[in-house]
Amino acid sequence: MITSVYIHVPFCEHICTYCDFAKRFYNEKIIFSYLDALEKEIKEKYQGEIIQTIYIGGGTPSSLSFKALKRLMEIVKIFPLSNNYEFTIEVNPENIGEDKILLFKNSGVNRISMGVESTSKKNLQYLGRKHNYEIVKEKIRLLKKYGFKNINVDLIYALPNETIVDVKKDLDNLLSLDVQHLSTYSLEIHDNTILGIKNTPYISDEKDREMYDFICQYLKEKGFNHYEISNFCKSNYESRHNLVYWHNEEYYGFGMGASGYIGNIRYNNTRSYYNYLHNKRIIYQEELSMQDEITYELILGFRLVNGINKNDFMKKYHKKLVNIFNIDELIKKGYLIDDGEYIKISEDKLYIENSILENFVH
Repeated sequence: MITSVYIHVPFCEHICTYCDFAKRFYNEKIIFSYLDALEKEIKEKYQGEIIQTIYIGGGTPSSLSFKALKRLMEIVKIFPLSNNYEFTIEVNPENIGEDKILLFKNSGVNRISMGVESTSKKNLQYLGRKHNYEIVKEKIRLLKKYGFKNINVDLIYALPNETIVDVKKDLDNLLSLDVQHLSTYSLEIHDNTILGIKNTPYISDEKDREMYDFICQYLKEKGFNHYEISNFCKSNYESRHNLVYWHNEEYYGFGMGASGYIGNIRYNNTRSYYNYLHNKRIIYQEELSMQDEITYELILGFRLVNGINKNDFMKKYHKKLVNIFNIDELIKKGYLIDDGEYIKISEDKLYIENSILENFVH
């Protein structure tokens, strides 16, 4: 049964230099047409399940005007929520204030994910961000004032010319905010982004690995649980919505550029605003065989530090994980660990997860 919903809001007040997500420049004139189309899609697809997690991402959902955000929150009321639901919205620090924060609170939002990305003026400028660390501190303070206790902040590292000292300073600044969750991402350079068009080079693999290992060790020392390749949290503050993805469970994806997984169908919505408004929504869908579903289970499940639960795998696919692939060699080499309950990638090998997966995902 589907219990999770992702909603995509593609609007941004400015375009960051690295962003490859489905997005459009903010235009108040077209926002409400988009929200009408979003409501139509939800009413056509949603089957009435009780929802446990909602995630509104973008784009920049908080870039919407108060009036447009209020309309979005009215649409979300379509979904009946469980008693212990998680409802996340992504925000940028520069476009939330008391009015929007109060609207989030009154609409049932109970988790905030803030796109901080860096606390360095130089790096923020490089990434095309429009805030500074002082604004971040002020907005985190405001969120706490209104009772938000579950806050994630994003960090991008491995920028050209960045050093371990720079990364440590970013981490120290973010930790001083006393938030419950950190998502850390090595800078990706996509062809159709500003950085890609400028042929920006990646830093060396050795330097990237050094930064990744430092982040993992440093956050662990500071009391954070490393539970997924890129994600760290205080006890019991894992992102429940993202765990749905990593456990290869079904979810609705609504909005321009959204992806979803329903039954044995994975689908992607169009990134075209025009097509989305004219009901030409799905541009790709894939009907999964049992083998396909198992492949997704491995690709996603091995991102988790705990790995894949053997009993859960057996219940889902009526097969033993150890019988599907000859993993003994990978265990002998120290790439995989079988602790009796879970099969997982050794934590010190998570950085090379993709090359490990190549041994049994084709």
